[in-house]
Amino acid sequence: MPVNDPEQFDGMLLAMAQQHEGGVQELLDTIFSFLARKTDFYTGGGDGAGEKLLHSKKEEEREESERKRKEKLAQKKKEEDGEQNRDRPPEKATLTELTDAEAEELQKKIDDSKTQENDDSIVVCENVEEKKDSEEEEDDPKEKGKLKPNLGNGCDLPNYKWTQTLSEIELRIPLKVNFFVRPRDIVVDFQKKHLKCGLKGHPFIIDGELNSDIKLEESTWVLEDGKVLFITLEKVNKMEWWGRLVTTDPEISTRKINPEPSKLSDLDGETRGLVEKMMYDQRQRELGLPTSDEQKKQDIIKKFMEQHPEMDFSKCKFN
Repeated sequence: MPVNDPEQFDGMLLAMAQQHEGGVQELLDTIFSFLARKTDFYTGGGDGAGEKLLHSKKEEEREESERKRKEKLAQKKKEEDGEQNRDRPPEKATLTELTDAEAEELQKKIDDSKTQENDDSIVVCENVEEKKDSEEEEDDPKEKGKLKPNLGNGCDLPNYKWTQTLSEIELRIPLKVNFFVRPRDIVVDFQKKHLKCGLKGHPFIIDGELNSDIKLEESTWVLEDGKVLFITLEKVNKMEWWGRLVTTDPEISTRKINPEPSKLSDLDGETRGLVEKMMYDQRQRELGLPTSDEQKKQDIIKKFMEQHPEMDFSKCKFN
């Protein structure tokens, strides 16, 4: 029958212990003597089996006690370390003083990095613009091979540069000679659709048919600082962008023209009205809406229909 209560025999053992004046050693000798004489506990165990069993039991208890003691010490140390980390102030960032040469070198690297980023952005923008222009050329074969307009909506050529607004052309011709040019050395011949100009005794710099008609009475020329011939050509058609100055020049893409330089306030009243009408009609077409002329026709038809309600217009087609 198993012993469930370890204190069950305390009274009996205590009484036995009191009768052994030699203490625990004498008590154990009595117990081992009883086991040897009255039980088979030592059968096959040899001499000293009881003592070995007792020592083994004590060793196990001692090891278990030592293990628990070490666990308690480890847990306590862990808790102490955690408290020290919480109480420890955060490490401060240290500043290192740079020499003037090191500071200059660092600033140079920063500036170079920014410059590289800007250059990369410019390259990306240029690539996007080139790709866009290429796609436009593929969509419209007529645009293939045409030059992009300069900032003045004209073209920069080897011997001269021209710009334009809707009303006029401005032409600048550098006179590449090694002497001071006077007005009497200049030859300029305006014709309705032809321009001839240059220096006397030299081949004409320009001698060709113009892109469109010009107003002879409004076209002028002037010599600037004895070095540059400046010519102004007044357009007859002020609703048109020129694709080239003369027909022998390379053509620019008028689709890529930026009309910003052509200010409406610079135009006369009649021309300004025509340009505003043209711009309005262009916007209407882009939105799929009737132009000013188409709207005017629709208003007339609507008014006529209101004045004649007795008439049947259901089968009429209005263009």
